[in-house]
Amino acid sequence: MSSLLTKKLAKLQHSVDNIRNICILAHVDHGKTSLADSLVATNGVISSRLAGKLRYMDSRKDEQERGITMKSSAIALFYLEEGKEYLVNLMDSPGHVDFSSEVSTAVRLCDGALLVVDVVEGVQPQTKVVLRQAWDEGIKPVLVLNKVDRLIVEMKHDPLTAYHHMVQVLEQVNVLVAEMFNQEVLAKTNSSNQEKKEVEIGVNDLYDWSSGIEDADDSHLYFTPELGNVVFCSAVDGWAFSLNTFAKIYSKKLGFSESVLQRTLWGDFYINMKAKKIYNGAGAKAKKPLFVSLVLENIWAVYDAVVVRKDKERLEKIVSSLSLTVPPRDLRSTDPRQQLCAVFSSWLPLASAVLSMVANKLPSPAQLDQERAEKLLCSKTKRFSSLSPATQELRQHFVSCSPSGPTIVFISKMFPVSRSQLPEHKAKPLTAEELAERRVVARERHAEKQQSEGAVQLTTEQMEQLTTREKVLESVEGDTKESDIAFIAFARVYSGCVEPGQEMWVIGPKYDPAVTAESLDSGQVPANCHVTRATVGNLYILLGRDLEQVDKVPAGNVLGMAGLSANVLKSATLSSTPWCPPFVPVVQSSVPILRVAVEPVLSSDLPKLEAGLQLLNQADAHVEVLVSEAGEHLLVTAGEVHLQRCIADLTLEYAGCEVTVSEPIVPFRETIVLPPETDMVNEAIQEEKQEEELVIMETPNKQCLVKIRAVPLPSKLSRLLEDQADLLRAMDRLKGHLTSNTMEEVEKLKMEVFKLLDTEDSLAGLGDKIWSIGPKRCGPNLLINKTGDYVSSEVWPGSQVNRDNSDNRTDMESTLIQGFQLATLAGPLCEEQMMGVAFIVEGWEVKEAKDGETGWGPLSGQIVSLMKDCCRKSFLLKPVRLMTAMYVCNIAVKAEVLGKMFTVLHRRRGQVVKEELIEGSSTFTVTAHIPVIESMNFGAELRKQTSGMAMPQLVFSHWEVVDIDPMWEPSTEEELLHFGDKADSENPALRYMNDIRKRKGLKIDEKLVEFAEKQRTLTKSK
Repeated sequence: MSSLLTKKLAKLQHSVDNIRNICILAHVDHGKTSLADSLVATNGVISSRLAGKLRYMDSRKDEQERGITMKSSAIALFYLEEGKEYLVNLMDSPGHVDFSSEVSTAVRLCDGALLVVDVVEGVQPQTKVVLRQAWDEGIKPVLVLNKVDRLIVEMKHDPLTAYHHMVQVLEQVNVLVAEMFNQEVLAKTNSSNQEKKEVEIGVNDLYDWSSGIEDADDSHLYFTPELGNVVFCSAVDGWAFSLNTFAKIYSKKLGFSESVLQRTLWGDFYINMKAKKIYNGAGAKAKKPLFVSLVLENIWAVYDAVVVRKDKERLEKIVSSLSLTVPPRDLRSTDPRQQLCAVFSSWLPLASAVLSMVANKLPSPAQLDQERAEKLLCSKTKRFSSLSPATQELRQHFVSCSPSGPTIVFISKMFPVSRSQLPEHKAKPLTAEELAERRVVARERHAEKQQSEGAVQLTTEQMEQLTTREKVLESVEGDTKESDIAFIAFARVYSGCVEPGQEMWVIGPKYDPAVTAESLDSGQVPANCHVTRATVGNLYILLGRDLEQVDKVPAGNVLGMAGLSANVLKSATLSSTPWCPPFVPVVQSSVPILRVAVEPVLSSDLPKLEAGLQLLNQADAHVEVLVSEAGEHLLVTAGEVHLQRCIADLTLEYAGCEVTVSEPIVPFRETIVLPPETDMVNEAIQEEKQEEELVIMETPNKQCLVKIRAVPLPSKLSRLLEDQADLLRAMDRLKGHLTSNTMEEVEKLKMEVFKLLDTEDSLAGLGDKIWSIGPKRCGPNLLINKTGDYVSSEVWPGSQVNRDNSDNRTDMESTLIQGFQLATLAGPLCEEQMMGVAFIVEGWEVKEAKDGETGWGPLSGQIVSLMKDCCRKSFLLKPVRLMTAMYVCNIAVKAEVLGKMFTVLHRRRGQVVKEELIEGSSTFTVTAHIPVIESMNFGAELRKQTSGMAMPQLVFSHWEVVDIDPMWEPSTEEELLHFGDKADSENPALRYMNDIRKRKGLKIDEKLVEFAEKQRTLTKSK
């Protein structure tokens, strides 16, 4: 990019009303990067002939090889419309589900989005995900219906059929918008009804609840071409248009005003040329809609002349009738694609249609509303009005986007750049003055050389000493030199102005300005306050693969910041005022679930691996790097493709050594289920069975006795506790300091837990006796106090209980809870976490210590061990099951290979949930659930078996019980007859359990050699 254009972009950064921060969102292979190419070509960065082929924003080698985007990247573009200059910060984001975290980092920094939808495939699973992300962040999207050329070339649709197909796709997208709008309105209505705190709910309340949707205005949310927020395009052929494009063309030819054509070009309107009027009801009168007769038929004519008939004479007539300027060389070309690009770039240029919509329909940073500013500054567990007045005042600086306010910056991710690619390290052309200085230096060196010719020559020994010294110095310099990788912060300025060398507070996610800000203002930095001081390095304009250095960046701009790698790991908030709270964390649409253990091939490379893992952890927003209790280095990724990219980066760039990767370590859960229903009517037998399930154990010194029973929780309750883990964690950490808004959320959760407990007879009425939640005090398991004579502490904040402090069990209560936490953290089957289990304590006694009885250690340690063993034993008395993590698998598959796809799914223990035929095509959309443990190489096998006609996308969905007892062995005559004495058919639950126990080094009950007496050694006959 030329230096003149760079200066223009730097100047435009100060005109906040003319800035547009946008990102491109879409499902994988819907044409995001090809669209970005065409927009980048307008600034002369790449040739327009290479647009759609070069994939300029995909700078990684593996991105080019795979043909998918793996990271979000930004580029600043200049756009001129009717004398008005715009700065468009364009961000290209991935569409593959494994890299959805990159979408989240891009969406957070934007004010608008281009939602790209393949007009043939329509709405796909990832389309729903990215649209939901844009909605949750409060950014405004506009729609780009891409690949219209596929309707002509592949689908062979005529213009009328194509028009009806586009209408259906548009309705699909608008249905998604309506769903999200209705959910938000209902949530706000419910919260407002709760604030009324009315005791009785009458008819008026029900009317208010339902009328919230009716009263809300949603007319501005939907995608409608007549409003100008929809563009039809073909990124690969380089053309696009909105209704405004053809309204301008036909207003001169037909004599209608642009506003009339803008309203009637889309919809059920037709034109009467004799009366020169436009009427409604084209479908009822079997007339062609205006969009078909005036727009689509002309586009179809060009494709017919170029692609179908290859009629050059007709093409020349079309070019002359449209008064287009097309180079004769392009018209004579034998490549139809080149001819199409040449004609359409002159007639319907893509960049002008898309960027015009961006400039006119998407908001500038100065239009950030107060609601979104509150969402950025205040998490769901707090209310904005509960923040300190100094913090609340910052909202006005956000809304006004003032460069004179306090400096506030949000960093969404850190991305690696080679130091040699930084602007300050690149070779620059020398000026005339610098050339003159270099000539002077060269002359001086030449004069010194001539003077030294007569000097004394050094001996061979002295020369060797000097050479050795130089080598030592070079080795020291090589050891102390910096890493070749520099980390640049991908950030946006929300208020104030950033300059190199500026000192700012780096605010962590747990920072609370109400507690610490006053002491920071006075110059004191308390310990563990989650804030540090950092100096900003160089600032850069992001230009795709390049960076350009700038001196100052005002509010409303996206930028790159150097010098923060030591202070920021992945994301952070920077502020010049300590009263700024941490920004709400970026919402991730997927959870990292796939973990592997990595180790170097050579043990001497272990330091390199550890350093490389740290760099990878900082460079990838969605990767987790852990060290297990056994000392293994664990890498947690979102999926198989994400894992392959991380291993390649670790090996080639960050660690620089070969590594070995273990088999994927997929987490499991342990649970219990209700016993199968029997016809037992004898109550005595049932009571006897319940007594057997009650576990009674004592400490070794007989000082403490515990009675525990394990009961399965309702599945809805365990899912609720799993989903509300963040709220439970905040409830436990901030006891007594919860805000009113958080207390409302806690009360709502509490009532829901009580309601779900009452659905089970064995747990009914025990809601107010919950003792603890585990593991880690925020898990999906409960400890319930049913002793009757001991009043335990209350797990829910705000509850008052009258406790007897003279009871000797009060001091030992925490040890009992700790034993429960340890038991639920590592179950007895294979030391995986428990899920959906309630442990009911039906008796607890602690006797006075007897004199002279020692040797068993402190009583607290004995109680922890006792409680853990008692919980595990009561767990094993119930029907035990493993729970496996499940992927939801969305597959786009052609009808002719549907059977092969089902075969692969069945082999992987997949279950088909839904299948739909995409209307007007032979492609099915299949939704299935597949265990994560069975999903390794699933995509490769599916593509191989279907010859590439099936494309899967996997994303973590839920936990599901493996409905087979891992301890099961054939016992009845029917089972022995069917399965054989040794259970010849494999028990998948037992296989899963044994694999986990092998990996953890636990005991496995299996025979390595079976029927040894039947084996014989073959010897050579003499």
